[in-house]
Amino acid sequence: MSQSANPISIARRDQMFPALAEPDLDRMGRFGEAVSYAAGEQIVKAGELAPGLIVVLSGKVDIIQGGSFGRRETIVTHGAGNFVGELAQLSARPSLVDVEAVEPVEALVIASQRLRDLMVQEANLGERIMRALILRRVGLLESGTAGPIIVGPVDSGDVLRLQGFLARSGQPHRVLDSATDPCAKTLIERFHVDIHHLPIVLCPNGKLLLNPGENELARCIGLVRPIDADKLYDVAIVGAGPAGLAAAVYAASEGLSTIVLDCRAFGGQAGASSRIENYLGFPTGISGMALMARAYNQAQKFGVEMVIPDEAKRLGSTSDTSGAHYTLTVGGGETVQARSVVIASGARYRRLDMANLAQFEGTSVHYWASPIEARLCAGQEVALVGAGNSAGQAAVYLAAHVKKVWLLARGSSLDASMSRYLVERVRAQPNIEVLAETQITALEGDDGNLGNVRWRNPDTETARPIHHLFLFIGADPNTDWLAQCGLALDAKGFVRTGPDIGQAGALETNRSGVFAIGDVRAGSIKRVAAAVGEGAQVVAALHAYLAQGGSLAVAPQLARSA
Repeated sequence: MSQSANPISIARRDQMFPALAEPDLDRMGRFGEAVSYAAGEQIVKAGELAPGLIVVLSGKVDIIQGGSFGRRETIVTHGAGNFVGELAQLSARPSLVDVEAVEPVEALVIASQRLRDLMVQEANLGERIMRALILRRVGLLESGTAGPIIVGPVDSGDVLRLQGFLARSGQPHRVLDSATDPCAKTLIERFHVDIHHLPIVLCPNGKLLLNPGENELARCIGLVRPIDADKLYDVAIVGAGPAGLAAAVYAASEGLSTIVLDCRAFGGQAGASSRIENYLGFPTGISGMALMARAYNQAQKFGVEMVIPDEAKRLGSTSDTSGAHYTLTVGGGETVQARSVVIASGARYRRLDMANLAQFEGTSVHYWASPIEARLCAGQEVALVGAGNSAGQAAVYLAAHVKKVWLLARGSSLDASMSRYLVERVRAQPNIEVLAETQITALEGDDGNLGNVRWRNPDTETARPIHHLFLFIGADPNTDWLAQCGLALDAKGFVRTGPDIGQAGALETNRSGVFAIGDVRAGSIKRVAAAVGEGAQVVAALHAYLAQGGSLAVAPQLARSA
């Protein structure tokens, strides 16, 4: 999208495309290598790895998006003192744009590792560069013409699944309606795709995927890369919610080699919050996704290796010349080796106990209230089940987009389970009606699309023509993957830690070198701030454990699972 059409480019152009002065360029010199490009040369191709951050010393380059399909548009032309790159260059991910030399160019190329060194060693300059990289990613997200292309019926459950995954992962993308968009029809014809195989995804590297899983799509666009099975990390963190990301930031910033895995996307349940207003330091509030995206980018700045989405399937242990250490078996048969492990796998959403619930999930039943869902149900009546803070935040957010929100709560009021400020805000919305002591009794619809929702309270039973149902009814610990690994769990499946199991450290499990933080830990306070605090606190415990040599006593259960 052209600069004139991009609000971010207009409002924050000077921060998005800063001009570096001669002293800045001199300070950057020790981090990069001098490179020359001929006029007309394609320096970077969308979908392929860029050499790094490219600082233009002389000449001009065009930054172009939309080159894989459709009309190519020049985002900006960089001259001397400008630099080429966005967040992808921070962690050596494939480029989202094309870069072409307009005239002969002399440049300084700073590889990803050296770029992170620059940000740490040259704090003021690094701050300007980091802000520009973030704003450029926001600009690409707003443009809607970069990244992978999803083609299919816009109300398809699989289209919504893929769209939701890319949105939660902070990845620019576009969705073309196979029924109405001429470009979509052209793609279907070009690749001879049977409509029964929709949706398809055209990746920036030109590869076509037929209704891919999230991991397959992530590997195609370079979000997930092969894991180095021979590398021994200081710490492996399972879960990229507030607790896991906080632990990653603090561990990596203090020099620990860190890898983070999550089976969905960064942010956890906090990322689903449309607005968090009681988090310290944000008096005007911040969306959960914005807060978590900042933490995710911060972790990458310090060199954390992100493997998202990829699922930890089993915790084991092994012993070799480097000593005894833990192993995590992940998707595709890959293995992560680490001297210590932090379990921050959080919780998974609870589901209604209804036989036909699954047929409506993905199209009509939602566990997340984002702009994607808001567009789906704009102007309609919706039902939302739940009485906690997440439910309140979602109800208020949806009320701004829909005709009416029916908020169904099992308890007698919201006051016992929802923060006071949210209760007041819910009550202040004229199109939110709270129904206490109410439970859903039936879901009715055809072909995966919800048509009616029935609910009952002590006085009446009601049926409403509702096509979208939102569930915020709590969560259960995500600990199924820890079965048979020797970790102590409580009766509800949460990980036990601290004095309760004879450990001096509050966050250490019964396995030496394995820690649990955040919502997955028994007795934890289910708040974002508490999770972040535990993420910071666990790093001190990690240092103490690793300073003792990270001695690992291999339990029989772990040895068998390795």
